[in-house]
Amino acid sequence: MNTIKIQQFLWSSLFLLVIVFQFTLCSNKEENIVTEFEVQFELPSLIDITQGGEYTFRVKDGKSPSSSDIFIVESSAGISLVCPIIQTSSESFTIRFSNECQSGSYKVFIKRGDRKKLFGSIHINLVEEIGFEPDKATTIYGVVSTNDGGVLKNVVVSDGEEVTVTNEAGIYQLKSAKKQGYLFISIPSGYEVSSNGVLPQFFYKLKATPDVVERVDFKLTKVNNQDSYKLFMLGDMHLANRTSDAKQFKEFTTDLTNYMDQHKGEKMYAIALGDMTWDLYWYSNSYAFPQYLNDINSQLKNLQLFHVMGNHDNDFYGTSDFTAEIKYRDQIAPTYYSFNIGKIHYVVMDNIDCSDYDGTTSRKYKKMITKEQLDWLRKDLIYVNKSTPIVVAMHAQVFYPTRSGFKYDHDVINTEQLFDALEGYKVHFVTGHTHMSFNVTPDDAIVTNNRTFYEHNSGSVCASWWWSGHLTAGVHISPDGTPGGYGIWDVSGTDIKRKYKATGWPEEYQFRSYDLNNVHFSMADVPLMPTSVPDATKRVYQQYVTAYPPNSNNEVLINIWNWNRNWTLSVVDEEGNKLTHQEVWAYDPLHIAALSVKRFNQSNLTSTPSFVTNEFTHFFKVKAKDADVDLHITVKDEFGNTWSENMERPKAFSTSEYIKK
Repeated sequence: MNTIKIQQFLWSSLFLLVIVFQFTLCSNKEENIVTEFEVQFELPSLIDITQGGEYTFRVKDGKSPSSSDIFIVESSAGISLVCPIIQTSSESFTIRFSNECQSGSYKVFIKRGDRKKLFGSIHINLVEEIGFEPDKATTIYGVVSTNDGGVLKNVVVSDGEEVTVTNEAGIYQLKSAKKQGYLFISIPSGYEVSSNGVLPQFFYKLKATPDVVERVDFKLTKVNNQDSYKLFMLGDMHLANRTSDAKQFKEFTTDLTNYMDQHKGEKMYAIALGDMTWDLYWYSNSYAFPQYLNDINSQLKNLQLFHVMGNHDNDFYGTSDFTAEIKYRDQIAPTYYSFNIGKIHYVVMDNIDCSDYDGTTSRKYKKMITKEQLDWLRKDLIYVNKSTPIVVAMHAQVFYPTRSGFKYDHDVINTEQLFDALEGYKVHFVTGHTHMSFNVTPDDAIVTNNRTFYEHNSGSVCASWWWSGHLTAGVHISPDGTPGGYGIWDVSGTDIKRKYKATGWPEEYQFRSYDLNNVHFSMADVPLMPTSVPDATKRVYQQYVTAYPPNSNNEVLINIWNWNRNWTLSVVDEEGNKLTHQEVWAYDPLHIAALSVKRFNQSNLTSTPSFVTNEFTHFFKVKAKDADVDLHITVKDEFGNTWSENMERPKAFSTSEYIKK
C-alpha cells in the first residue's frame, strides 16, 4: 500500500513538472521569433531619414500589418527600438522612427501579440533635410557642411572613378557605378575631418547596390593657421608579432610622442607609407589590420594618420588586384584618394598591382599604377591649380639609384603616363618599400627630364624588419645603414623642409663615421656557418670580407643617409687641411656586425639569410694623413642645417661603440 502511494506521488509530481515546464515555455513565447502571421512588404537595403522621421514601406500582395502591430528595429548591440505604425493600407504602411535611432545597421521585426517575426536587415542613414531632389541618373548625393552649420562649396568628391564638386549649397551628386565600394572627399584646405583613432574619416563605405540612390553627407571642422604644420613620413612598419617587434615599435611610438610633446601647439599630421603589416603573418601569427590598429591607436594620440597601401598589405589569398585589397579597404581606407593641407595638395596612390595573384604565397605583384587610378588622377587634378605643389605618396619607389645614376623602377610606360598626368606641377614623390634611403632632385635630369620632380625614399620605421635590434639590442639599422626612424617635414605655405629622425636619437644624428683602419671582417667571424652551405651563400658573406679586410690605409667612411646632390660635405684634419671626399657605394659596417654576421653565423644555415647588408649609395670616403690624425666632419643640407663630428682617431669599431649612450 505504501509503495502504491509513493508511485502515485511520483506520477503526480512528474505531471506538475510537465505543467510548469509548459507554462514556462508559454511565458517565454513572447521572446520567440516566429513566422505564423502573414505580412509581406519590400524592405530596402538602405533608407535615409531625418531624426524621428517617417518612412513608408510598399506592401506586397495586399498583406499589410495591422495598426495594432508593433514595428521594431534592433541594433547590432541588441538594443530594440519601437517604431509605431501610424498608417496602414493594402498598398503601404508608414512608421515613425524612434528618436533614439542612430545611423547604422538594424534587424527589422514586426510583433503581433506574443509573436515576433524577422523580416531582414536594413541600414538606416540619419540625414538632415536639404530640400534637394537628385537628378534621375544620380546614385550618390549629399551635402558637405561644417560643424557650425555652414556649407562648403567647391569641395571635391569622388567614388574613385567619377569626380565632382559641391555647389553653392554644399551639395554634390554623382552618377556612380559604386565599383570601388566607397566615396571620399578631398579634404579642403583649412578643414579637418573627424577621426576613428588615428584614421581620418574622409571616406564612407557605401551600403547600397548601384541601383539604389544613396545619400552620403560629410561634416568638417574649420581649423586656423593650417599653412604651417609638421608632417611625419612613416615608412614600412612590418608589424607581425615576431622578432620582438612589439617592444621595438613601442620605442618608436614613444620617440614620436616625445617629439610631438616638444612641439605642442603646432599642427601635425602623418602619412604611413605602406606595409604597416606583413601579409605572411596575418594568418600564421594572427596579426593583421585589427591588431595593428589596436597597437597604434593605443600608443599614438592626437595624430591623424593617412595610409598608403603596401605590397604586404594585400591579402595573398586574393586572386585579383581588387580581391587582394578587400581587407585593406574594409579596415583601413580607400587605396587611392587625395586631400589638402594648407597650400599643398596630397595624392595617395596604390602602385602595387596584384592582378596576377593566384591565391597562394607566390604574391606576383607588379610595381605600376592601374589605368583606373590614372584616369581618376587626371580628373582630380582638374581642380588643382598648377601653382599648387603636389605630394604623391606611394609605397614602391619611382626611381632607384645605380652606379651610373638613377633609373626608372616602375614599368616604364606606366611611369611616363603618371608623369604626363602630373606635367606642369612641382611634385614631391614620397615612397617606402626599399627599407633604405635616397633622394632624387630635379637636377637629376636624366630621369626627371627637366620636370620639377623630386623623390624621397624615406627610410623605414622597422629598419631591417626589426631584425637588427632583435639580434643586437640597441642597434636599429636598415640594410644601407640608415637608422630606423621617420621623416619630419616642416611645411610653411608652399615651402617644404625635410629631415630624417632616427628613433631614440636626437635630431642632430644625421650621419655616421667609420675609421676603416679598425673595420674588418673575415670568415672567422662566422664559425658556425656550415661548410655544406651553397657556394652562392658563401659568396654573399665573402663580399663583406673582401670589402673590409685588415688594412692600414687611413681611410674614413662616412654614411650620410638622407643625402642629396644639394647637400655638402666638408672634412678637415686637425692641422687644418681640407680632405677631398669621394662618393662611393659601400656596405655599412655596423649593419654587417649587428645583423649579417649573426644571420650567417648559424649552424642550421642552408641558404642566404634575408635582410642582410646591401651595398648602396650615400657613402663617402676620405683618406687621412695617418692613423692618429683627428678629423672634423661637417655636413650641411639645402635648408641651412649643419651637423658636425669631431672624430678622434683611432676610432674603435664594435657594435657597442654605436649604441646611444
